[in-house]
This record gives sequence, C-alpha cells and structure tokens, in this order.
Amino acid sequence: MKRIQLGSTGIEIEKNGFGCLPIQRISRDDAAYLLRKAVDGGIDYFDTARGYTDSEEKMGYAFAGIRDKVVLATKSHAQDAKEMRAHLETSLRMLRTDYVDVYQFHNLPFCPKPGGADGLYDEALKAKREGKIRHISITNHRLAVAREAIASGLYATLQFPFSYLSGEQERELIEGCRAAGMGFIAMKGMAGGLIRDGYAAAAFMETQEGVVPIWGVQHEWELDQFLDCVKNGAALTDERRATIERDCAELSGDFCRGCGYCMPCPQGIEINQCARMALMLRRAPEASWLDEHWQAEMKKIETCLRCGKCASKCPYGLDTPRLLQENYADYQKVLAARK
Repeated sequence: MKRIQLGSTGIEIEKNGFGCLPIQRISRDDAAYLLRKAVDGGIDYFDTARGYTDSEEKMGYAFAGIRDKVVLATKSHAQDAKEMRAHLETSLRMLRTDYVDVYQFHNLPFCPKPGGADGLYDEALKAKREGKIRHISITNHRLAVAREAIASGLYATLQFPFSYLSGEQERELIEGCRAAGMGFIAMKGMAGGLIRDGYAAAAFMETQEGVVPIWGVQHEWELDQFLDCVKNGAALTDERRATIERDCAELSGDFCRGCGYCMPCPQGIEINQCARMALMLRRAPEASWLDEHWQAEMKKIETCLRCGKCASKCPYGLDTPRLLQENYADYQKVLAARK
C-alpha cells in the first residue's frame, strides 16, 4: 500500500481512491459489497456527488458502523447558497454522517469566492465552522476555472480529468496544485472507458506525485484489478509502458472524452457516446454497440441541426458536430461490413 497526504489537509489516504458514480447502476446490496470489499482491501477515499442519484444513499448503507475508516468526499452543483445548504444537509443524511471530509463545488462555470453574489463560498465557510465540512474543494472540466481556483488559494483540492492521455495543460494544473499545497484528485483515469488496461492506468498514476485517482467501479473484476495494485503495487513495466505509448499514439488529437457536459441535445442525440463511437468500436468492440438501440441512437445524427450548442459547452473546445458526422460515417461502414 502507498499512503499519501492529501495536499495540505493533513488527511492521509491510500493513493488509489474509489469513484462512486457507477454504483448508481447496481443494486444497494451489490454496491455495499463492493464498497466494503474496497475498504477491506485498503482503499479509504470515496468520492460521490449529490447529483449521482442514489450513490450517497448506498454509501451510507455500506459504511454504517465504519465511518471512522473512510474519507468521504461529495459535491454540490448548486449555484446559490440556499440550494447548496439543502444539498449538504441531504448529503449528510444520505451518507449517515455528521460531516463530510471534502466538500466540492461541482463543475460550476465559475470559481466561487468569499463575498460572491452567489453566496456559495460563504455558506461553505459557515458549514465548516459548524463542523459539517472539514475541507472546501472544487471540481471542474474547464481549464480557466481550474487555474483560477489554484491561484485563489481558497481550495484544499482540485478534481479534474486526468489520465495518461492528458496533455501538457493538465500536467500544468498538477504542478500548480503542488506549488499551492493543494491535493489533485484525478477523475476519468480510464479516459471514460477509452483506456482498457487498468494495470497500465494505475502504473502511470503511481508515477504522478500527489495525484489521487478515483477509479470508477461498477463490477467486481474492476475493483479486483485496483485492489491488486493497492496490495502489490503497479510497477511501470516495459510492457505497460508500451501499452501507454501505443494508446497515446492512437488517441492523440481531438477525441470526445464522454463527459456529457455538451448535453442535452435539442435533437436527443446522445452526444457523449455517439461522438466517440468509432473509438469505442475499436477499443471496446462489444457487439452491443451495433445492436438496434445504438443503431437508432446513431441514426439521430442525421437530424443534427449544427446549432453549435454542444460545441459551445464542450470543456475541451471540440468541434462536436464534426465529430458526430465523422463517427456516424465510420459506424455506417462497420455496419455495412457486417452484412
């Protein structure tokens, strides 16, 4: 096991964390089984959000009686103080706890600060004085907001997408966090499913000082990979280095990360999957991508208005309408080849 300090918080955790968004998709008992197995295997940092439907409730059920063994992080997407307070009180009730270790503003289009008209930071400070929040933090997908958060000196941690497919801009954020004494929480360590080798991903993260990946886990086999890395380490072997180099070469340039912040689409297109379908077919070639459901979803691309709303909301500045058209053309070729 490799234990690290979370920025300047004084919190010591296992370097590998557990991202609790995927447990929305499984039953309460199945989720509890995975969460307790993770704790037994050495993982103690668990990240969720008020917006993740019943994730917090499942965590509260799983961690009943062992609250002292886990570090809990959750988030609020509220844009005013009243809503944020309501989110916090609900989170505490669902998580069955009196306090949250790391409370994060969830991907807001701005960086909350004391005295702001939104009242968010001042409300978080009040909750901290009440003992309901230990540390105030922030998550984002926007480089400008992330940079502002680091420069502000107001936040204990920054959560941002980061994997071995990330570029220099993301690495600069990590360096900024180190210099500011902030922890860096890496979401999407598997690049939204484009990275297929959990061991290679974990080995890369082992080399990133101060970075805590929160692996999104839904299946036991996924958890077992990361628990193996917790127990035995994840050396960056020549084989894993070759996997990383191969993936970086294949996925260089513009590609959809699947974050979903471009949605909803006025035409009902599931952009966060359809705009990267060609990559998913190559890297995760499950037959289900070609079933009637996904054929119907991909066909919706024909109705694209090219209104530009998706592109304007993309945190990576992608030309989303172009990606949709290119992926649809590739998809049609794959379907034709199967006939």
